[in-house]
Amino acid sequence: MAGTVLVTGGSGYVASFTIRQLMEQGWTVHTTIRSLAKEARLREILAVDNERLTAFQADLADDAGWAPAAAGCSHVAHIASPFPASAVKDENELIVPAREGALRVLRAAKAAGVTRFVMTSSAAAIAYGHPRGDYTFTEADWTDITHPDVYPYIKSKTIAERAARDWVLADGGEMEFCTINPTAILGPVLSDDISASIELVKRLLTGSLPGCPDFGFGIVDVRDVADIHVRALTAPDMAGERFIASGPFLKMIEVAHILKEQLGPEARKVPTRKLPDWIVKLVSLLDPAVRQVSGELGKTRNMDASHAKAVLGWEPRSEAETIIATARSLIDLGIVEV
Repeated sequence: MAGTVLVTGGSGYVASFTIRQLMEQGWTVHTTIRSLAKEARLREILAVDNERLTAFQADLADDAGWAPAAAGCSHVAHIASPFPASAVKDENELIVPAREGALRVLRAAKAAGVTRFVMTSSAAAIAYGHPRGDYTFTEADWTDITHPDVYPYIKSKTIAERAARDWVLADGGEMEFCTINPTAILGPVLSDDISASIELVKRLLTGSLPGCPDFGFGIVDVRDVADIHVRALTAPDMAGERFIASGPFLKMIEVAHILKEQLGPEARKVPTRKLPDWIVKLVSLLDPAVRQVSGELGKTRNMDASHAKAVLGWEPRSEAETIIATARSLIDLGIVEV
């Protein structure tokens, strides 16, 4: 099955790989970018059939552009979402565009007669707002946004997904809606515009971290996140579904050891000693970005992806393959000098 699909946020990490996979399967793709001045660069990075790819200018904060972007589409993969490069002063800088953007795209999709809407949410909407400890989460779980450790990005993803689900129940009609909830997305990069998750690997490779703090994340490959989106766009009976996309939870020290073991001399700057909690908390007094994640210390969030494997036949790559692909591309593109 292949038709015309809108993929929002075409210049983003996940969207780029999703567009590639969809076009390999014969889909015609509409995609959105915030400025058409970036279209030539987008096409250069994607390196796909230009005749089956159309770019539209649209922003999550504005109605303009969404109706023409959705016109003629039977499916939508809503992947665009604000992600801060640094800590924000006002949580609404993230919450409002995430929530209102999702609703804006849903309204445009319904008006265009879209039958299937797949939204990229996050493990952030599932696994946060809990005390220090070792947990295993499923799609039935939701983040407690009232917990003091829940920072604005986590809150924005949770609120946006809940708002989208509420809208679909009230106004979605026959349109099928489901979400993909990935953990930290690693894997090969296509340009030097890298995500926060990739930045962590970069910092390990460059030795800019003096040690490994006691926190971690579930790891999933960007190619596998694209694959699960494509599967959710085409599988039967997706209405209301929610799919965790994650491999195993790894602490930073475990990521560092994989880099050391498999990259050899190229990983000579990678730290392999643990950074005591008190040092992280001390740094957090001066660095808002560190302060934001200091609540993650000592927490283990295992994500159960068995539902996606059973329903969609999804099989992610190994965490080692993903971590090394990340590092290799950072080195090959000259983003990291070793």
